[in-house]
Amino acid sequence: MSTLAERHQLILLRLKEEGNVNVLELCRDLKVSSVTIRKDLKLLEDKNLLFRTHGGATAGNPYTSDRHVSEKEKLHADEKTEIGAVAAELIEPNDCVIIGSGTTVLSLARNIKPKGNLTVITAALNVATELNQHPEIEVLVLGGMLRKSSSSATGVYAERALDDFACSKLFIGVDGIDLEFGLTTTHVEEARLNRKMMATAQKTIVLADSSKFGRRGFGRICALDEIVQIITDSGISDHMRKSLMDMGIEVTIVA
Repeated sequence: MSTLAERHQLILLRLKEEGNVNVLELCRDLKVSSVTIRKDLKLLEDKNLLFRTHGGATAGNPYTSDRHVSEKEKLHADEKTEIGAVAAELIEPNDCVIIGSGTTVLSLARNIKPKGNLTVITAALNVATELNQHPEIEVLVLGGMLRKSSSSATGVYAERALDDFACSKLFIGVDGIDLEFGLTTTHVEEARLNRKMMATAQKTIVLADSSKFGRRGFGRICALDEIVQIITDSGISDHMRKSLMDMGIEVTIVA
């Protein structure tokens, strides 16, 4: 049987490598009971070395909080710029796309160089303002209740408007990407609108810097098997990247 110190060392090493641990897997690998592992996780959490979750633990706090878009824009700014530039290359001549809200998709809007005419549907005022300067881009802005922290519309009016359209791609930003819980945002109405956007588009492409992985927001958007591609940066763990690819998701990592 492994000692307390050996178990804690393995748990922390696995957290460093994979970002999360699972109680049942630790029981199997360390050949101890689930009661022992849960006590270990509690001791490590008391030392602020991890955060316990249902069935395991994560290296960082898995729950995200709502922040104003001006604050979020300063976080991981270089990574978001690179992600936006790579995503912009996926837009085709005479395309019709939906762009969600958030600072990473705003970087996409700033990098778009239209090839022919382009139609963009968005609920985000900052995205619409950015794209309005291009004569080749037609911008359709969804209306509804304005969410002050993100400067984007949400609600039933925005959702109903999408019934009249069909688009090739949806580009969305998220607050959390969790292997079990899926894609999330901190606002439940925004999660509902994102689901409606997904139904309007042929495929969904997620733009998210690596800090979003292993985290959960309050509002669940969808399961991971409902998206086709994630564009992120090199901070993503090998374990997370492989798990996503095993689900059939294309993972694009920017330089």
